[in-house]
Amino acid sequence: MMTRQDQQDLKILAELFAKAGINVNGSTLPDIQINNPAMLHMLYNNWSLGFGEAYIKGYWDCKQLDQLICKLFQKEFEKKPSGISKIYLLCHKLRSKLFNLQSYSRAFQVGKQHYDIGNDLFQHMLDPYMQYSCGFWKNAKNLNQAQIHKLEMICQKLQLKPGDTVLEIGCGWGGFAEYATKNYRIKFTGITISKAQQAYATKRCEGLPVKIKLVDYRKIKGRFDKIVSIGMFEHVGSKNYAIYFKLINQYLKSSGLFLLHTIGSSISVVGTDPWINKYIFPNGEIPSYEEITHNTEGLFHIEDWHNFGQDYDKTLMAWMHNFETTWPQLKSNYSNEFYRMWQYYLLSCAGYFRAKKGQLWQIVFTKIGSNLKYRSVRP
Repeated sequence: MMTRQDQQDLKILAELFAKAGINVNGSTLPDIQINNPAMLHMLYNNWSLGFGEAYIKGYWDCKQLDQLICKLFQKEFEKKPSGISKIYLLCHKLRSKLFNLQSYSRAFQVGKQHYDIGNDLFQHMLDPYMQYSCGFWKNAKNLNQAQIHKLEMICQKLQLKPGDTVLEIGCGWGGFAEYATKNYRIKFTGITISKAQQAYATKRCEGLPVKIKLVDYRKIKGRFDKIVSIGMFEHVGSKNYAIYFKLINQYLKSSGLFLLHTIGSSISVVGTDPWINKYIFPNGEIPSYEEITHNTEGLFHIEDWHNFGQDYDKTLMAWMHNFETTWPQLKSNYSNEFYRMWQYYLLSCAGYFRAKKGQLWQIVFTKIGSNLKYRSVRP
């Protein structure tokens, strides 16, 4: 039963959401359905964190959550907290600004919390190469094709040739290592901060010239013809961008190529969404154009900058389809709260990219002084 205060809060929420074309307890698919008035208290106190936590608890629902989130982002609701929620977000940003949340001592935290939760989940959700990053959907009819097209495009952009020594920073479950070594006869070193990924990738690449190491990018030894990082840079953090690019420059041979595949933003922000930080990717941070160009100045030429962020929406929706379809095989190992958390994660991120708040960049670099002639690749 709603109190008078609940009714007043609901009226304020309805007026706020109406500006984004969303009705509270309405009949269209993106409309929000309030199941428990406690959701209002959680939203007003902790804004985006409370909104997501209330969903996990089942305090509200939506038949088209991805489109609801898209509409909210289009109206920039993430910038409109008030009261206690504003204080909470300020503290979250100050924590990210004052402390190095991606220091070496904290590097393995995201591996334990996220990537080690269960290979069965990712096997069911992802494509056969287990690519946990945006696919390339041009000319692709399904997720599997989109990820193979992405892998092949990366190989072409790196100009891989037999005998090349290749380093992948953040090698995941070894999908790119397997694809590149089988198709281009290279020598491959992959690093990860996840024990589960290391074990899986090592088994996957058995018999191939591939080494998979459990090590942070700050502890690599050797020099390589080509370096690639696919969906790992989001874990580096702005306080470490300078050392990251200096180390890449150190690891890369003078005539080598470096490809960075990363989510990006058109504006520089401190930290990340509090709900994503708490439940999905602790200590993550999305880079901006300026942060990348500033920290590569004097070290690299930017040979190519390719943005296909629109494809992340389709990738996330394909992951969501796989997750929901195979949930009957997974649910014995995970709770219903986990199901709702993962659902919120995938669909809210799809809405984020659909609203063009996030982009997906593939940037190709050569070292200052390199004489390599480079031509952009667009399959």
